[in-house]
Amino acid sequence: MTEQKPLLNRALPGLLIAGSLGGVGAIMVGLLSLAPPVDDGSGPGPQAQPGDTVQIQNAAGAFVLPPTVGPGGKNVPLTPARLDAPPPLAAAPVVAPIPPAKTKAKKAAPVRIKIPKIKVNATIGSVTVDLKGNLTTPPLTKPGLTGWYKFSPVPGEVGPAVINGHVSTKKGAAVFYRLSEVAKGDQIYVYRSDKKVTRFTVSGVEQVSKSSFPTARVYGNTKNAQLRLITCGGVFNKTAHSYTDNIIVYATLSKKKG
Repeated sequence: MTEQKPLLNRALPGLLIAGSLGGVGAIMVGLLSLAPPVDDGSGPGPQAQPGDTVQIQNAAGAFVLPPTVGPGGKNVPLTPARLDAPPPLAAAPVVAPIPPAKTKAKKAAPVRIKIPKIKVNATIGSVTVDLKGNLTTPPLTKPGLTGWYKFSPVPGEVGPAVINGHVSTKKGAAVFYRLSEVAKGDQIYVYRSDKKVTRFTVSGVEQVSKSSFPTARVYGNTKNAQLRLITCGGVFNKTAHSYTDNIIVYATLSKKKG
């Protein structure tokens, strides 16, 4: 587990993730309640499309959540899984994680992310938590920039690395505008400062209400190297300057080189 900074200790319990994204990786079960909410920075953008449901209603009128995260995909309704559901199973054979560097001088950081399916080729910066314990997002002045939560694992190392990005800004679409189109089996490439290239295969995608964010599923420890991509979804509330939902992509390390 990556050591948490004292600032994170002031984070409020994190069953509600607000704003464009959120993420903490490789957090021990006892620290899940410290998952920070996200400082909202998104602007007006795409509205919910027909079929973009966040819950499934049965014939009796009660809301029932599926037991697993769905495969996702363009024009496929995205729904959340039950809060107690684990991350989706790997969609491709898993490879061993990259061992972390033993010295600080040799530690790596992610520098670029590519998602061929949705034509993303973006620089990765870093995000952290602010004085209120909120997880920050990339600057709105840089809509093409993504943010790696610096206290989550380096992508490719054991645990769930988290990268966030805006869906939109006041000027229009941002880097993760099409993230909801990603589907099970799609490839995500993360390039690191140590020249290693990691390929993750998407295992599932869900759209969740910010009032019932799956904290344990996103932040909980994993035995292999995984990746979480998070952005906003659903309807944009102009008064609150926030979207109603989050889009979460789950992926597992399937290839590495370098």
